[in-house]
Amino acid sequence: MIRKTILACVALGIFATSCSNDDDNNKVTTADLTVDLTGLEALGSGFVYEGWIIVDGSPVSTGTFSSVTFPQSFTVDADQLEAATTFVLSIEPAVDSDPAPAATKILAGDFSGNSASVNSNNIVGDLSTATGKYILATPTDDDETNEASGVWFLDNSTETTIAGLDLPVLSDGWKYEGWVVFDGTPISTGTFTDPAAADDNAATTLFKGDAGNGPGYPGEDFLQNAPTGLTFPTDLKGKTIVISVEPSPDNSAAPFTLKPLAHGVPTDAVNHTVINMEAGPLVTLSGTATR
Repeated sequence: MIRKTILACVALGIFATSCSNDDDNNKVTTADLTVDLTGLEALGSGFVYEGWIIVDGSPVSTGTFSSVTFPQSFTVDADQLEAATTFVLSIEPAVDSDPAPAATKILAGDFSGNSASVNSNNIVGDLSTATGKYILATPTDDDETNEASGVWFLDNSTETTIAGLDLPVLSDGWKYEGWVVFDGTPISTGTFTDPAAADDNAATTLFKGDAGNGPGYPGEDFLQNAPTGLTFPTDLKGKTIVISVEPSPDNSAAPFTLKPLAHGVPTDAVNHTVINMEAGPLVTLSGTATR
């Protein structure tokens, strides 16, 4: 009887161990993270979006994507997802040897329970209070007959000329860029980070005249070397002026989706006179990340 009892106990022990191993093997180790975002546009070739969760202060990739059709789900480690405090979206090179997130982060938000409300204000900059002014003028040549062929983001309404753009400081990985839309074709006026300084191509632009680089503010004279299909000098009245926020390095020659300021130049605009801009078509990007 004692022998039978011992054998029964051994059998039960083996069964219990087997059940325990089965439970361990069947334990769920992954979980889905679903992102639902609005306002994103497809990136230029060579770049992708990449999601990240912040776990114990460190970024963990949730995967890359190119499609901007949402919602999209990504399979990630269940324990890491449960411990995540923040979701971040960045723009990365499609072929990327750096495992860390790039500086160009576009959306971020903290988890509250199982959901994180994300937006660009948290990571790029709050563009909701952006304002802008500009004038029509061509200070880079000595010809006063084509003053409507240039746009400069400055305010000369008082004795002292000041910056025409009031814009927040952007986070690393982003720059502002001015544009004039010629019959559906956007042509850049240059990139810049400081509205009170000349833009990055002030000395090298092919469009300006031969009399200098212009005032120390963002802007452009469209006087020569016009792209195919356009004629310079031109008349900017009736055209659309836009300020966009661009990734740096840039992923496309076209304006990026964030456009905090825009304005149609009045057909009766007076040269050298300040014109106020209006809010652009897209000031913020937003969405949710749900675990």
